[in-house]
Amino acid sequence: MSVRRRATTAPTKASTRRAKKAWAGRFGEPTAPIVERFTTSLPVDRALYPHDVAGSVAHVRGLVRARLLTRREGNRLVRGLARVERELDDGAFRFRAADEDIHMAIERRLTELVGPIGGKLHTGRSRNDQVATDLRLWLRAEGRALDTALARLQKALRQVATRHAGTLLPGYTHLQRAQPVLLAHHLLAYHEMLARDRGRFRVCLARADALPLGAGALARAGFEIDRVYVATLLGFRRPTRNSLDAVGDRDGAAEFLAAAAVTAVHLSRLAEELVLWATEEFGFVALPDAFATGSSMMPQKKNPDVAELVRGRTGRVVGALVALLMTLKGLPLAYNRDLQEDKASVFDAAATLRGSLDVLAVMLPALRFDTARMGKAADGLLLATDVADLLVERHGIPFRQAHEIVGALVRHCLATDTSLRDVDATTLRRLSPRLTPDLVRRLTPARSVARRSVVGGTAPAVVRRALARAAREDVR
Repeated sequence: MSVRRRATTAPTKASTRRAKKAWAGRFGEPTAPIVERFTTSLPVDRALYPHDVAGSVAHVRGLVRARLLTRREGNRLVRGLARVERELDDGAFRFRAADEDIHMAIERRLTELVGPIGGKLHTGRSRNDQVATDLRLWLRAEGRALDTALARLQKALRQVATRHAGTLLPGYTHLQRAQPVLLAHHLLAYHEMLARDRGRFRVCLARADALPLGAGALARAGFEIDRVYVATLLGFRRPTRNSLDAVGDRDGAAEFLAAAAVTAVHLSRLAEELVLWATEEFGFVALPDAFATGSSMMPQKKNPDVAELVRGRTGRVVGALVALLMTLKGLPLAYNRDLQEDKASVFDAAATLRGSLDVLAVMLPALRFDTARMGKAADGLLLATDVADLLVERHGIPFRQAHEIVGALVRHCLATDTSLRDVDATTLRRLSPRLTPDLVRRLTPARSVARRSVVGGTAPAVVRRALARAAREDVR
């Protein structure tokens, strides 16, 4: 989430002299400038401003309900907060050097607009529960945005798969050609991964669907504010149940990053295959010019930079998860300033992941597959497993014995540089009386995939049903 235009951060000397910290009463001297610079979180947490305003408005409503503010005071504060949000939206908001974070900046500006009554906004609230609330609101909004981006990529995968419902492709294990599959079946494998990714985000956000506001600094607010009411205003299912846990908990952010990391790894696997398939050695796919780059030295080059960057940026997302876990691992209850470091990792990971999802969703439909080359690569010795299966089916011999017979057949083909279908009848009988020309020569890649008609298989009929199911699921 980003501000449409960067707000101004050019304080004057006069404004710096007049600035006073909200917590300054305990201290006899001002904060050192180097500490100001070291501790400020504004460059990062300003992205929370819509959520901070929303949380503050709900808090005001709770204060009015608890009769800690009059209705008139509450309305003045809400109108003032709306104006502050407009200034932040428009980039007209002027930050000051003394603004430690977005929360204090908003409160400071609100007080400038509405007068001393602005000081009542923080009644019954600490920045500890305020920050925790803002972050959960941000996670919810970003989780929805990522779900939409994931759905777009799923749709792109399904559309490309539908266009290639009958295209044959060699399936691989250990990066060695293994058995024929349908390209649609291969692409739907990534559709399945993304479906699980969407589920992970939903589960982690459902677990974080509790309102920290009202927990105070650590021991709950000292006023009888209706937390259930405030939770309802902000769309939370319930308030948090333990004030100490509420202000120190970043499980939602950690689980969000874990879901993001797994998703990024899935995208990296897809990107890696596109990089391989675009090589002359594979030659399965041609990259559109708009999604490739050239070499500054070698005129013939066409490089898969988009896919490579998707693959490379996975490290940033996974690194964000590790960074947050290391921040959390040694923290005693309840709040510690270390937690200020949570947002940089989360924000960057979300933006990085969303960018990768968006570019892949646009690039995939523009890819051009060399279906003839893929079909040719899916033939040959890749049918060996089918020969073994037919020996089991027709002659009832144990699969291990069938595997040994076909292994000898493959060895002969490799030694004579022939395909399975080219082996003469005499050689087949010599290898095994059960190997007949009829059994071997009728095999084709198309018949091979058609045999795999069980649920989850690569048979055309099964893949068509999977595409129809994916189309239904994509709209959820």
